[in-house]
Amino acid sequence: MNDDKNNNKNKNSLSMPIGMCIGISIGTAIGAATHNIGLWLPIGLCLGLALSYSSEDDNGSGKKQS
Repeated sequence: MNDDKNNNKNKNSLSMPIGMCIGISIGTAIGAATHNIGLWLPIGLCLGLALSYSSEDDNGSGKKQS
């Protein structure tokens, strides 16, 4: 029972850095294409963090489990 809690915690702890990396990559790609990396890098970072934060709630109830 405790192992399930640890596995779930490890899964959630990895979603934030993965979201950051994906967001930075997308922001850099769009910024390079539009010649405006200074704008798109933080936008991509914010979008990646928002998506990773929203994907952490996997129980479907709308409330986070602690």
